[in-house]
Amino acid sequence: MSDDPTTEPRDAAIEQLERFGLSAYAARTFVALASLGSGTAKDVSEVSEVPRTRVYDAIDELHERGIVDVQQSSPKRFWAISAETASRTFEHELRNRTAILRTALNELEPVERQEEQGGVWTVGGQAAITTRVVEFFESAEEEIVYMTVEDLLTEDLLDGLSEAAARDVSIRLGGISEDVQDRVEDAVPEAETFDSLWVWSDTPAGRLMMVDGRKTLVSALVNGEDASPTDPRSETAIWGEGATNSLVVVLKAIFTWRLDAAEPN
Repeated sequence: MSDDPTTEPRDAAIEQLERFGLSAYAARTFVALASLGSGTAKDVSEVSEVPRTRVYDAIDELHERGIVDVQQSSPKRFWAISAETASRTFEHELRNRTAILRTALNELEPVERQEEQGGVWTVGGQAAITTRVVEFFESAEEEIVYMTVEDLLTEDLLDGLSEAAARDVSIRLGGISEDVQDRVEDAVPEAETFDSLWVWSDTPAGRLMMVDGRKTLVSALVNGEDASPTDPRSETAIWGEGATNSLVVVLKAIFTWRLDAAEPN
């Protein structure tokens, strides 16, 4: 399925309605009514490719969700709420479901998360990796060391670094080109920058991160040298947590050596 908003409007609307839990017939029926304004089962069937006998089942589903009204006439006529109202209805429903999910998951979590995560964990896709990094930033108490190519330094990450700095967490950034120095300084004026270990643009490296000397992440761009860094499929990462975790031990040694070397004599 596609998330491209430029997709043909009818197909895009049907797809999103199905993602909100409507059956295929209900989604097609609602889209048909949205384009008609109002109509009978016959009208809906003619423009929606929904069998007339199934339109009534679809209407019942939509009526129960509160997005279609029924006129008790002969034949019955059906009216769809406006696009704005429908969007607000589904947005409200999504917020409620998200709140319920958050509460349920919080109740399932252990009272205290393990500080030692045995082995190395993998995560794929730029969006998912960015989410992990933001979560790691949120957990920082003392120091964040972060090295990255500029295309992966998103606004979400800058916001996370800024919030960490506001908690008096030390921020040290490497691998940042001169082109984004001003951007970083504006968003996180407290951050210190240092020279990276290599020229990032000449390698498939994505990011290196260390938080409080106990949590590390390293990623690479994997779709070849011509792949865009913003392609959500082009990045993969590994991370580890705990003072004795093998990945943490190795990267901590590298960071410590590099940062010590960057200190003025």
